[in-house]
Amino acid sequence: MIEKVNPSHPDKVADRIAGAIVDLAYAAEENPKIAVEVLIGHGVCHAIIETTTALDKEEIAKAIVRIAGEVLIDLYITKQDQHLVNNQADGIRCGDNGIFKGMPLTQEQKELSAIARRIYKQYPSDGKYILDGIRLIICQSNAPGSEIDTMYPGAEINPLGDWTGGTDVDTGATNRKLGSDMADSVTGGGLHGKDLSKADVSVNIYAFLKAQETGYPVQLACAIGDEMVDDIPYTQIVEIARDYIRSVGGFEKFAEWGLF
Repeated sequence: MIEKVNPSHPDKVADRIAGAIVDLAYAAEENPKIAVEVLIGHGVCHAIIETTTALDKEEIAKAIVRIAGEVLIDLYITKQDQHLVNNQADGIRCGDNGIFKGMPLTQEQKELSAIARRIYKQYPSDGKYILDGIRLIICQSNAPGSEIDTMYPGAEINPLGDWTGGTDVDTGATNRKLGSDMADSVTGGGLHGKDLSKADVSVNIYAFLKAQETGYPVQLACAIGDEMVDDIPYTQIVEIARDYIRSVGGFEKFAEWGLF
């Protein structure tokens, strides 16, 4: 069984804002160091940014409003911890400790991802979807259940009736929908609001892609400062992740659906 949420779910709105801020950092520098946490809901957006990059607060505010609409913005930017800065002083090395798992996607997971995208294309508002064998549960805001029933007869649609959803009625935070982002590849760290030196981003992407290519599970561990992971240079893993992020359109676009 698998759950998927769409890009307008409050947690994904937070992920997208975090991704947009990371995109701004990469527009300013080739290899910025940045970590972003976002909490949004009920007309307020809080963002804490740790970074070595000089960011324009007005550009950050524009990105937040573009994604979330008019909200009260509470923004705090601080310098990255000096120990973390020193770790990258002589080049990109593993930016944190972690364990990582890449798992081949199942047919069920691929099927639900396609269902979620199809529904979201027609109804681009907060939604979540579950597929458990033959049981399909669709919770889609701002959409008459009768219309979705014509798309997926037999599905359980909006069990409590039609609803509105979104950040006006719910709160979202970064990296709370790891299962939706990563399916069975979930371990400890989230994918969003971080630069590519962070293993949570690059090693997770690398392990996931390797599992899809080989068809076999991938398990990896690394320590902060490691220069080799999976018997290849960490810089190579970062470049694989960089290419993947570029292929999907940047960190904000990556945050919409995660890895599948």
